[in-house]
Amino acid sequence: MTAPDRGLAPVMTGIAAMVFDVDGVLTDSARVHAEAWKEAFDACLREHPPADTALDRPFDAADDYLRYVDGKPRADGAAAFLHARRVPIPDGNPSDAPGTGSVAAVAALKDGMFTRRIRQHGIEPFPGSVRLLKALRSAGIPMAAASSSHHARDVLEGAGLLDYFVTLVDGDESHRLGLAGKPDPALFLEAAGRLGVEPAHAAVAEDALAGVEAGRRGGFGLVVGVDRAHTTDTARDLREHGADLVVDDLADLLRAPGTDAHAHDTDEHAHDTDEHAPATDDRAHRAPATDDRAPGPDGKE
Repeated sequence: MTAPDRGLAPVMTGIAAMVFDVDGVLTDSARVHAEAWKEAFDACLREHPPADTALDRPFDAADDYLRYVDGKPRADGAAAFLHARRVPIPDGNPSDAPGTGSVAAVAALKDGMFTRRIRQHGIEPFPGSVRLLKALRSAGIPMAAASSSHHARDVLEGAGLLDYFVTLVDGDESHRLGLAGKPDPALFLEAAGRLGVEPAHAAVAEDALAGVEAGRRGGFGLVVGVDRAHTTDTARDLREHGADLVVDDLADLLRAPGTDAHAHDTDEHAHDTDEHAPATDDRAHRAPATDDRAPGPDGKE
């Protein structure tokens, strides 16, 4: 049975399993992460302003979040941003209490702020993501969730999505197994291994630059970049870091209602159309990943 026969876009043909990042891909939690990071980083910048006044500006919850912390383990994301801004504080250690006196303390401060937000307001899944999960389950395609976040299980449970997945490889599992953080593909490869599928026959869905690069490095058959920002720059960056195609919403991986189940794929790119259309295969035109990541160690968590 072909992908269109199963209600999936032609680009999904040959995909035997799918691995999903969580924050920003399945749920709107990436926005909550960004808000918590901004509160923590801005507090640190007020207490410890960089000597270089050109670097002394508030954290940008859009640009800085995507550039420095999105998709990476919490400690790595905190270090990447604070080192790039040359904030005069030590790295500290994981036992540091929440605060602004060390990089580790800022990471802990952010964690508390994020936890408070999700407990107060909850997390909503993206409707298009739920539609795709239902279609994949109906088609018998096994799914895994893979996230560097230690909150991934709580987020999935709160959004009512946990039961869709055969396995979850989260920050706790990653730490237990000693897996390297993205853009290393170890997290995704562990998830694919648990599904019993070779990466070449699996798809990855990611919204982070480090995440799509991890999918490319891992040799996954299809790397889907999810552009929630809906900008030309973010779509371009996702492609440059390894996305085979970029979609605005995961529902773009479904066959459009009313189309012929045996219709052939087109050459148009899902993100390049004005309206949501079934995603198309751009694997033949994949751009090589660039090495323009921010200096220093490069996370949602």
